[in-house]
Amino acid sequence: MPSDQPQRPADAPTDVVAPGMAGLRSPDSVYGRAAFWIGVGLALLHIWFNTFATWPELMTSVIHFAGFGVLCALLYPAWQARGQTGRRLVLAIDLTLAALSISLVAYLLLGEQAFYDRGMRMVWHDWVFTLIALALAVEFTRRTTGWVIPILILASFTYITYWGAYVPGMLTFSGLRTDTMLFRIFYTDDGMFGSVARISASFVFMFILFGAFLLRSGAGEFIVDFAQVIARRMIGGPGFVAIIGSGLMGTISGSAVANTVSTGSITIPLMKRSGLPARTAAATEAASST
Repeated sequence: MPSDQPQRPADAPTDVVAPGMAGLRSPDSVYGRAAFWIGVGLALLHIWFNTFATWPELMTSVIHFAGFGVLCALLYPAWQARGQTGRRLVLAIDLTLAALSISLVAYLLLGEQAFYDRGMRMVWHDWVFTLIALALAVEFTRRTTGWVIPILILASFTYITYWGAYVPGMLTFSGLRTDTMLFRIFYTDDGMFGSVARISASFVFMFILFGAFLLRSGAGEFIVDFAQVIARRMIGGPGFVAIIGSGLMGTISGSAVANTVSTGSITIPLMKRSGLPARTAAATEAASST
């Protein structure tokens, strides 16, 4: 019996996007399989971080960022190239960005103590790696969410370091030196690897991992099925399924992000099949999970 799934042409490249996974490299490609095993390693590493490890929080936050930077570089191509030459160029850029992500960990291991020994005075390589960290954050955000957040990041950074002094009225800001701002971005609790990164590397990641385990083990489907039994006769039943299912999952996970990732993978397609617009379905799940 012929399969309903579209077949890949024999001469199609192995790193193109898989059907139904717009913007992602195929999980069957070399890079997709590499991303899978890197993801497994990151999951085990985060479990260790959050149980027995006593590493400095800055180091765990940088490893957290670098690991997911590598995954982003492997799974999300810089752009969708058509020709063979274009695909090779994109792949070279992606592998370079993955290597630069790993270089942040090497920089912190080899250079952090020296940075403190010279009184936190930035030299050329501190400039290079802190700028790399900022550029990678902007680029990976662009690949996964679009242009809005990267533009806001760049506008905020330049407002603090340059054009804030030219804004009239109550929004004027005399500004900080660029090296001061880069130091605060990389090394302080207010920056990329501060308290927000620690929450992401601990609570958020562990709850998402737990939610994924529940989903794959069948517990997530049980919760959604139970919610369907309750809401099947209600008007707007799939929406109520999302609300009830998220409430039940929330009693276990305690995390809005983990809720959305676990139950949303079931309830959002369910709501879309019932006729709800995609944005409404996503908004219903996000709000109920929160």
